[in-house]
Amino acid sequence: MKNTALTSTHEALGAKMVPFAGFNMPVQYEGVNIEHETVRQTVGVFDVSHMGEFLIEGEHALDLIQNVSSNDASKLTIGKAQYSCLPNDDGGIVDDLIIYKVKENTYLLVVNASNIEKDWNWITSKNNMGATMRNLSDDYALLAIQGPKAIEAMQSITSQDLSAITYYNFVVGDFAGIEHVIISATGYTGSGGFEIYCKNSEVKQIWDNVFEAGASYGIKPIGLAARDTLRLEMGYCLYGNDIDDTTSPIEAGLSWVCKFNKPFTNSEALEAEKQRGSERKLIAFELDERGIPRRGYDIVDGNGNKIGVVTSGTMSPSLGKGIGLGYVPAVFADTNSKINIQIRKNAVAATVTKLPFYKG
Repeated sequence: MKNTALTSTHEALGAKMVPFAGFNMPVQYEGVNIEHETVRQTVGVFDVSHMGEFLIEGEHALDLIQNVSSNDASKLTIGKAQYSCLPNDDGGIVDDLIIYKVKENTYLLVVNASNIEKDWNWITSKNNMGATMRNLSDDYALLAIQGPKAIEAMQSITSQDLSAITYYNFVVGDFAGIEHVIISATGYTGSGGFEIYCKNSEVKQIWDNVFEAGASYGIKPIGLAARDTLRLEMGYCLYGNDIDDTTSPIEAGLSWVCKFNKPFTNSEALEAEKQRGSERKLIAFELDERGIPRRGYDIVDGNGNKIGVVTSGTMSPSLGKGIGLGYVPAVFADTNSKINIQIRKNAVAATVTKLPFYKG
């Protein structure tokens, strides 16, 4: 089990620690609902240092990225980031990721913790153009400072104008007394804020300064359980649940990150799927009655026939109702369609809805 540079800090704070993607990670501190509400209303901090970071450099860096990723990275300018996915050869997804253009011919790829080795091997196997690749995952830490008060709470510890960093843009500058930190206006909560990339040796100083600066704003540490409820309220896909090696980006609703103006892995098949329409689709649903949908529960029609499966589900802390994502045949995927979630012996009525669940 790997530790992050802040594991002992989490333990000292009384966090409940669990194994996650091979790391010892804090799942909660005070409780999921309190932590969820903190991020929605004020500001909270996640240690997500388990995520992977690859640096791709050189004259052919963009060629490699364009080959392996579905989005069009040629649109990136220095200081911009882009959500994308790595398609496999069989119609599925190796991983989803964020691509940062750090400088000319230098890109940072941020990948999911559970897929670091798989992604590295996959991208390496496609690197027949001689791009330089470095796996920085073990050396770098990542804090997500999320919530509507994040800008206000953090402005005192940086000379950068945080309010000027627009969504999916970033700067490299000073933060909490450390130089050359990536301050990125990204996150997976839907409540605004920043992600801070720094070296492992720097993250404790940053953590301490962040909590000191945010004290009057009610800042709190947030665990992975609330990270999951926050992202699900926005309808953001979680790799291993809602997308994986067997799900296509088209059926997962990620056709917006598939740019067919350039060739990439399996692009011809994915473009054909987009044109003809997927046989099944990832839907969002809300329960019409009391109940909590969980991953793996069957989705059934009015006659009790299984038509799909829940990929993510929870009791939404913001909405006070059961919400979830799951795959069903396209005929059941229209907004306002009626479906049922099999919760133990009960088929609980649900309605297909538009994302996000949480409107802010």
